[in-house]
Amino acid sequence: MIIQVENIVIIVYCLAMKIWIKYLIGCVLGVLAGIFLPSENAVIQKIVSVLTDFCIHFGRWTLIPTLFFSMAISVCNLREEHKITKIVLQTFISIALVSLAFTIIGIIPALIFKLPRIPISVEKVTSPQGLNLAENLLKLFPYSGFESLLEGSFLLPVFLFAIFIGAGFSSDKNISKPAYTLFDSLSHVFYVMMTFFVDILSFGMVVIAATWTTQFISMIKTGVYTGFILMLFSVFVFVVFAVYPLILRFAFKELHPFKILYGTIATILTAFFSMDSNLALVTNIRHSKESFGIRRRLNSICLPIFSSFGRGGSACVTAISFVVILRSYSGLGISFADVMWIIALSFLLSFLLSPIPVGGPFIAITILCTWYGRGFDAGYLLLKPAFPLICSIAASIDAVNALLGTYIIASKNKMIEHKEIRKYI
Repeated sequence: MIIQVENIVIIVYCLAMKIWIKYLIGCVLGVLAGIFLPSENAVIQKIVSVLTDFCIHFGRWTLIPTLFFSMAISVCNLREEHKITKIVLQTFISIALVSLAFTIIGIIPALIFKLPRIPISVEKVTSPQGLNLAENLLKLFPYSGFESLLEGSFLLPVFLFAIFIGAGFSSDKNISKPAYTLFDSLSHVFYVMMTFFVDILSFGMVVIAATWTTQFISMIKTGVYTGFILMLFSVFVFVVFAVYPLILRFAFKELHPFKILYGTIATILTAFFSMDSNLALVTNIRHSKESFGIRRRLNSICLPIFSSFGRGGSACVTAISFVVILRSYSGLGISFADVMWIIALSFLLSFLLSPIPVGGPFIAITILCTWYGRGFDAGYLLLKPAFPLICSIAASIDAVNALLGTYIIASKNKMIEHKEIRKYI
């Protein structure tokens, strides 16, 4: 009897050490807190909002230094192996194919199932946030390379700075050896720091989930988004639990695709409740190494690229949302030309969302409404109350896409040490 009790204790302790268990507990507590928090109390809501921002900043605190030093080392190593061009090319081809496929997968049910019309909003139109392409283009090469480390949410300047440093390392390894050793050491140091922050973030998920829940409750109270909610969740389930397992099983001969999906639980929870692609990247970095066994030299290149440009989930949700807006404004059918336009613009805009880790899909929706014109310029206001759900579904699909896409490329290039499921963190 004593032995059985000890075994149970050991099993419970081991489960408690799993990151996804910690995150799930934190999210459940946060959802319960969000349900019972008095939404009319402005002081409590303000405190929760500030704590949420603090936890998200806390979780992302080590992301840029970890990426910067690790990517520089990875670029150097892959250049010496003459593999960097091949891997980067595979990554972008995968991103393009998946993003296009997800956009089509999203628009099909939106066209087939006609949802109840959402009432036209009487909210005053404000100037919607744009992509600021010219400003972001200049940010890629600031006056000093060191300024790229201060961008915060926009990661591409950090990538470029790290890539050039990594290329410099490989140009003359003897001269650059001391700097290479320093970067390699700092890469490991910041990764160790990041693992600590990922563990502690499980406590922060309580307030993050509470904030999301209060926003979600205010949305469902209106009673007009039920069909839209069901459609978004259905597409998410289909993409994550049907499309990707089929890809892993038949295209890449993965015998146990759901074992791989098991390793994405913490990532899905983080992305869903935070709606933040950069915060999800933090958990992805740790899981890709410690659960999937992906080697650093590939992991540090593919994951950031997927996270920045592989926004297939955002493209999917954007296409669905715009079709819902069109049908809410007009009872007329949607022409084939309009369908092609929606697919093309949703697909292309997804590649421009890297400077916007939170809220990118909704900005893409506002741009579609503005460019479509014909009296639909303010159509995005119909879905403004559904902002949390739109961004949560998009961020979750994008995060899973980044982790599984990196896993596939690592397997294809034999840069992975497969681990048993019991060893997943």
